[in-house]
Amino acid sequence: MARDIVTRVLFCGPDFPSAYNYTKEYLQSYPFIQVDEVPFCDVPDVIGEYHMCVVKNLRFDSNLMSRATQMKVMMQFGVGLEGVDIDAAKKCGIKAARIPGDLSGNAASCAEMAIYLMLGLLRKQNEMNISVKQKKLGEPTGDTLLGKTVYIMGFGNIGIELAKRLRPFGVKVIATKRSWVTGSQYSCQSNDLSTKSDDLVDEKGKHEAMYEFASKADIVVCCLTLNKETVGIVDKSFISSMRKGGLLVNIARGGLLDYAAVVHHLAVGHLGGLGIDVAWTEPFDPDDPILKFENVLITPHVAGVTEHSYRSMAKVVGDVALQLHAGTAPTGIEFVN
Repeated sequence: MARDIVTRVLFCGPDFPSAYNYTKEYLQSYPFIQVDEVPFCDVPDVIGEYHMCVVKNLRFDSNLMSRATQMKVMMQFGVGLEGVDIDAAKKCGIKAARIPGDLSGNAASCAEMAIYLMLGLLRKQNEMNISVKQKKLGEPTGDTLLGKTVYIMGFGNIGIELAKRLRPFGVKVIATKRSWVTGSQYSCQSNDLSTKSDDLVDEKGKHEAMYEFASKADIVVCCLTLNKETVGIVDKSFISSMRKGGLLVNIARGGLLDYAAVVHHLAVGHLGGLGIDVAWTEPFDPDDPILKFENVLITPHVAGVTEHSYRSMAKVVGDVALQLHAGTAPTGIEFVN
């Protein structure tokens, strides 16, 4: 496009504000790129004016996409595109894309959050807060990661980053994924080390072995992608197969966990603790009865929301906007259609 033509970028909704703020900041020297944040309710009325959008939490169906008459690219500020009808996007001539988590720092940030939640549950964070308020010392008695078996359910980019960070804690790492590629390489950009991702895992299994692996683990960390095969996959049968007192951590998508099954197993004491950064409905209801359990930790979908990852992803989004304006092929993103 010519410099006197403005390329317009739409951010849908007010959630995850740093995504919009950092991208706008990155593009502030380019007056021919306009970046707007629009409330959810107004998106259908204005979407036809934009060439590119960051979907965030808005669901894009065929009806909404049919209004996006100038749209070239819709993408996520991260990896999750479950809210986008990919087939409808293709029919409308719109490319849908995600930002690979292993390159942006998003996967590393999510892995760190998983460890934060594990340690919080093991050290009984909520009970410690009560002890501080009651001026008690030396209680509660927590536990260590040392010697534990951690099951990574879904060994993708986040799972790889998590396994690498767990090694110094002296844990046994077991993991399942649908297919294992022999000799696949994992590059750690932070310290320029390179190792085989398989070597980070003490025991590997296919997805079908998830019940067996759950029975071996002290902690289960859910890192799966949410799709029609994985919705509610952590259900009554799965949690029942976990060790009594085992901990469950989810830093992927809330819909992977069956809410009723989780509440039941917390109530009867089979589930020793729950740590989630993502919930069944977002924003999460602060009055939800699940928060009455002392062994439940919840964070507001911030696993990937770090200065490092968000600055990196803002650069990717900004560069795509510049490339779209220049008529060159976008880089740094992964198209899914």
